[in-house]
Amino acid sequence: PFLDRVVAKDDVLLLRGSVRFYHGRQLHPREYVNLGADSTGFVGGRVLSVYPATEGLSFKVIRGIIESHLDGLLPLVREYLPRKVLKAAAVPSLPDALRMVHRPVSIAEAEHGRNRLAFEELLFVHMLHVRINHLAREARAGIKFSNRRDLTSALRAALPFTLTGAQTSAIREIVADMCSERRMHRLLQGDVGSGKTVVAVFASLLAMENGYQAALMAPTELLAEQHHRTISALLEPLAIRPLLVTGSLNAAARTEAAARMAEPGPLFVVGTHALIQSATSFAKLGFATVDEQHRFGVEHRAALSAKGDTPDVLLMSATPIPRSLALIGYGGLDVSTLDERPAGRQPVTTVMRREKNRGKVLDFVRRETDKGRQAYVVYPVIEESEKTDLKAATTMFQTLSAGAFAGKTVALLHGRIPAVERDATMRAFRDGSIDILIATTVIEVGIDVANATVMLIEHPERFGLSQLHQLRGRVGRGAEASYCILLGDFGPDAAGRLNVFAGTEDGFEIARADLAIRGMGNLFGEEQSGEATFRVADPIRDERLSVEARAAAEGLLATDPDLEMKEHAGMRGVLSARYARALQLFRVG
Repeated sequence: PFLDRVVAKDDVLLLRGSVRFYHGRQLHPREYVNLGADSTGFVGGRVLSVYPATEGLSFKVIRGIIESHLDGLLPLVREYLPRKVLKAAAVPSLPDALRMVHRPVSIAEAEHGRNRLAFEELLFVHMLHVRINHLAREARAGIKFSNRRDLTSALRAALPFTLTGAQTSAIREIVADMCSERRMHRLLQGDVGSGKTVVAVFASLLAMENGYQAALMAPTELLAEQHHRTISALLEPLAIRPLLVTGSLNAAARTEAAARMAEPGPLFVVGTHALIQSATSFAKLGFATVDEQHRFGVEHRAALSAKGDTPDVLLMSATPIPRSLALIGYGGLDVSTLDERPAGRQPVTTVMRREKNRGKVLDFVRRETDKGRQAYVVYPVIEESEKTDLKAATTMFQTLSAGAFAGKTVALLHGRIPAVERDATMRAFRDGSIDILIATTVIEVGIDVANATVMLIEHPERFGLSQLHQLRGRVGRGAEASYCILLGDFGPDAAGRLNVFAGTEDGFEIARADLAIRGMGNLFGEEQSGEATFRVADPIRDERLSVEARAAAEGLLATDPDLEMKEHAGMRGVLSARYARALQLFRVG
């Protein structure tokens, strides 16, 4: 009945799809275009541009309008991008691009024309963000530190490992910011275990050797304690004793901490939200690091900055995003990226197992704990529901404790458990008192437990790829072989997605795949995506174009920050017409 309504006898159809065999050959079209009985002008083998039909306007009508007016309109189209920019990006002029997408002679030519339109969108968005960064830096008079190298050189000499090239580059970028007259506001992003903390320590020491205090704020007490231990070990050869400030300090410890923070002179403070309480004050805060920055609200990050007189700020994120996308998503921030894996980091073997192999998988987990290792078992929900058939953490805790893991020390962890109890459980797991931790994603970002070698994830299809990557990052932190097991019966689409995850430990590759599935909006949210919306460009697919567009934007605005030169008048006009925010950023309109 449907075909009777949309296809008549003698209509000419163009179809694109796949041929399958089921009781003979079948065509499964993904797209089709009905040219109607009158296909005058259509030449077989020619590439035909397809336009989305709307109510009252069929594809054929839209195509006819464009065909009849294209030759007359193209001579009226004026190029507004500088010739040098087009040449550097190897994209055609706007008139040529429009002809290529509406009347292509080949698929390759249509793609070439599309690339020009995509490049233009990316260029304008990058220009907005470069301008935002420039104005923000101009408005932020900050501390001009001197790169004395007293403490930083001593730390480099004392390190028991060699910094990666990415760490060295990030430190160089941060030092350049700190030694300028403008206040730093930079994002340091990197994969799990990429060495962000060490970079933050180098920056903190630069502030300290200039007589300032440095602070690192973490979202939980456990993470703050871990940072304190790690940083204390790094700085022990320098005879520097970092201070730990959390909400659970007793009265005597709080008094001692307040006294040390009130003393003028260099100090390294590690803490939680306790650092931004009204009762907490710094004598001379010059550098602030916020770890897991997405776990803090804007007001929390601002409150830490307000504890000093325009301190430089470093935000750290363990969710890796390709740099070109980060520059779009985090407008107003400079971005440093750690995309190298430090030497010696153990690879994690990732496997997919079906439900029928549950018994063997649980036996494997038990054997690992028999060797003295520890394991995580993660579920997507806390409690079972009639609406789904998902296994739940609470139910499986009871089932496994009495069954496959009987005789083992098993604990339960999820978001509804009070924070004090959660922290106590994680400390017990960290200290080796718990063999197996059954949990939800509350452990996604947590403490390092070098003895944990197994991450078993049930219903992995219910998690995003980046979320799975964060969970896998909880193991492989010690010297022993580690494993991530994805257990469940999932369909072909989910299996394909999970195969991408199982095939690589590169967080940036996983982020690309995740973003291709979920889109940019879910990554940055409405507030941060802002004007980074695209009609033609796909920042994930067009990553190379985005890199070229960023370079072009930086070059253009370095020589003409307000786009006041005559040859940039066209760009000014397009920016003001397309982006209302451009009226605030450039002297246009």
